[in-house]
Amino acid sequence: MGPKIWLSAPHMGGNEQHYVNEAFQSNWVAPLGPNVDGLEQNIANYLGEGTHAAALSSGTAAIHLALILLGVGPGDEVICQSMTFSASANPIAYLGATPVFIDSEPETWNMSPAHLEEAIKDRIRLGKKPKAIIPVHLYGMPAHMPAILDIATRYEIPVLEDAAEALGSSINGVKCGTFGTISVLSFNGNKIITTSGGGALVAKEPRFTETARFLATQARDAAPHYQHSHIGYNYRMSNICAGIGRGQMEVLPQRVEQRRAVYQQYFNRYNGLPGVSFVAEPAGYYSNRWLTTITIDPALAGVTRETMRLALEAENIESRPLWKPMHLQPVFSDCPFYGNGCSELLFENGLCLPSSSSLSEGEMERIFHVLGKVFQHELTSVDGG
Repeated sequence: MGPKIWLSAPHMGGNEQHYVNEAFQSNWVAPLGPNVDGLEQNIANYLGEGTHAAALSSGTAAIHLALILLGVGPGDEVICQSMTFSASANPIAYLGATPVFIDSEPETWNMSPAHLEEAIKDRIRLGKKPKAIIPVHLYGMPAHMPAILDIATRYEIPVLEDAAEALGSSINGVKCGTFGTISVLSFNGNKIITTSGGGALVAKEPRFTETARFLATQARDAAPHYQHSHIGYNYRMSNICAGIGRGQMEVLPQRVEQRRAVYQQYFNRYNGLPGVSFVAEPAGYYSNRWLTTITIDPALAGVTRETMRLALEAENIESRPLWKPMHLQPVFSDCPFYGNGCSELLFENGLCLPSSSSLSEGEMERIFHVLGKVFQHELTSVDGG
């Protein structure tokens, strides 16, 4: 058995150490400092569209602050994509609000515009107009933002765009992370670039990022003593972590190309096999392919997603089922849900394959060897009657 092959490993670019060393040499090791300012500017420059960024301790912190900025409080309802990581939904509960979960559509696996509008109409009928909509760009594939934004505009509900997995993705040249009234990014260790741990809140209106920075530094008033007129949070990114992020931003385009190349290798080998499907980019959509994902129809493939996951695990290779939808999670079992079962089927049949931008040719061959054995075993079984 060879060394562990991770699902999505951090991949340093070279200049991270330079920025971190600068922080040590200048003694800027606490939160705030030149690297934090620099990273925020790097993010805004990369995304364009007149955006501003606030560097925070995590993507979850960014969602929490964004909901506060959008006025969400106890008793409110917030619409959230069901098929996502729990960090998209947990901050809704932090504020005493209730998530209303929306099913996926089969093209991008993201929030279904049809079920979104159905939910909005129904919640308004019940006297509970949602305070925000949280679509997520799963695995780097952009959601159907034109349709979602059209619905949000018609019903006058702000969009909180969860672009945690989609830095480097775009729709018709417009980058993910710029579509929402407020958008969030994640720089967790498994993301396409990392700050070790961290995230960012992004908005075109500077009042949002300015207030986010204020709240993220314990909401300290402008006074010589410690005075607080608002509840604050310890959510600011450290200058050390931001230094890592500045080095990572320099290689982001390269990382996107590398992740897309990994996807292409899987696609070239396995697309067309009975029961095996990849999620394709709609016209004008560009995915960073943060994770390569497949679905396996056992009725056609003769094997299940779990057969493949266990075969990889036996060879010390990490893979992972697709996100378990939030409406199926015990903690959210009482929350409203609108859908037709698309996300449940994706969870049952979907698998995330190792997708690190640092995967070597030898590591790819190890993965292909295992997948080949899984599929060949089935072919042999079928051929043998």
